[in-house]
Amino acid sequence: MKVKNNIILALDVMNMKEATEICEKLEKDLDTIKIGYPLTLAEGLEAVSEIKETFNFKVICDYKVADIPATNSKICNQTFKAGADAIICHGFVGQDSVQACADEAGEFNAEVFLLTEMSHPGAKLFLQENADAIAKMGVDMGIKNYVAPATRINRLKEIREIVGKDAFIISPGVGKQGGDVKETLTYANAAIIGRSIYESDDPQKALKDFISLI
Repeated sequence: MKVKNNIILALDVMNMKEATEICEKLEKDLDTIKIGYPLTLAEGLEAVSEIKETFNFKVICDYKVADIPATNSKICNQTFKAGADAIICHGFVGQDSVQACADEAGEFNAEVFLLTEMSHPGAKLFLQENADAIAKMGVDMGIKNYVAPATRINRLKEIREIVGKDAFIISPGVGKQGGDVKETLTYANAAIIGRSIYESDDPQKALKDFISLI
């Protein structure tokens, strides 16, 4: 996946009116957005379809899929039917559950991003100690796309070393959570930025400011 300006917007707003207004302001400088549960639960999967139809964006659905294989397949099927280009799934549920997501993505010519370690402090408690093993599992499975934290550059660096230079890593935690965009892009292919842009008084300027730092 190619990402314009190496920045993905995390569009975690709660209604389509606000989402559309933000997208209109940023569409010249972005081509990839990440939609999570906040917008989807508020507006339904139609939010994905509407954004795909209105804007020329690639859409990554950040549902952190983490269930048994049969349920993962159903979640991914509905997500890709709505028009999503990619979905994020957890790796701690094991190879069979991740494979179910990958198989469904293959049916739609879509992509799966394997989440190795999250960006918030609580991820250190359980996820961090298993993140390397999750990344290695992904490599063994032939997974090409990964999620690793911008808030802990040493961990991002270590995960990059495991998955290799040809893997595609997107990294959350830049901005409000404290991650630095330039440092993050030393190891990641794209930085995920949300509140620092969409909560700004001038989202377009906020985005341009991040771009200027790269």
